[in-house]
Amino acid sequence: MRVTTVALNRRERSILVQETADRSMLRSFLETDRLYSAYALCDLDDREFLRTRWGVALVAGKPIAVVLQYAGYSPQPIFVMGENEGIEVILANVIKPRTAYVAARPEHLAAIAASYRVEPGPAMFRMWVDAAHFRPFPADVNRLLPVEIGEVNRLYQLGLASWLPASAISDGLYYGMRLGGRLVSAAGTHVISPNARLAVVGNVMTHADFRGRGYATAVTGAVTAELLRFCDQVVLNVRADNPPALAAYRRLGYQVHLTFEERLIHRTELPWSGWTGAFRRMFARKES
Repeated sequence: MRVTTVALNRRERSILVQETADRSMLRSFLETDRLYSAYALCDLDDREFLRTRWGVALVAGKPIAVVLQYAGYSPQPIFVMGENEGIEVILANVIKPRTAYVAARPEHLAAIAASYRVEPGPAMFRMWVDAAHFRPFPADVNRLLPVEIGEVNRLYQLGLASWLPASAISDGLYYGMRLGGRLVSAAGTHVISPNARLAVVGNVMTHADFRGRGYATAVTGAVTAELLRFCDQVVLNVRADNPPALAAYRRLGYQVHLTFEERLIHRTELPWSGWTGAFRRMFARKES
């Protein structure tokens, strides 16, 4: 495991940055804001953890920042949390994808921009609900089965079942609304963590010809109700400039936790930066 010590003179302290697989340490840090870090907390479960890489920045042995990189997608998603100085040195030394899709608080964009060109994007809301705040929305919906993945992907305007595999439904939780036998609205989950008692709702879609009738509220409500049987909180993401979606989720009792950014980023290293980095590391203190 590579370990690099970086001294930040402006704060008169040394930051130790390294890759880590210490789930106990990561969980403790992420739990300081479990609603913001919901995806990352869920990724600590066995099913997801092997698909992840984690960088941590430590000061006097205590974490001040974490960066998560999730494999399997392109661009690869990354998540950042903590102090900007720590985020900056992790992205400079440990977690270094060429292109990524980052989730970050607005105040973290400056740290990300030290190593990446950050494309513009809309502000996002992280919303959440628990059993005490949830308001059911009774409707005639049905739980979807893996054999229905073709219909689900056609609803998502993806043609053949080439994006969402059947395992997305079997491993997750999906509900749909049908009219005349046709699937016109669906909602599901991105990730579920029995350990953290958290889940993330996603892939909410209603066919354009059937919007404005409450179908998205109905299917999202069904998924949420089922999840709250074994989760303490359920979260979802929504664009801040999408009033109809916000109204639908608020009708179910969801409320905004914070505003965050989802941005495409591109590494800005010069072609010879790898050589200069190698020379710098020759003189940096290393441990293993």
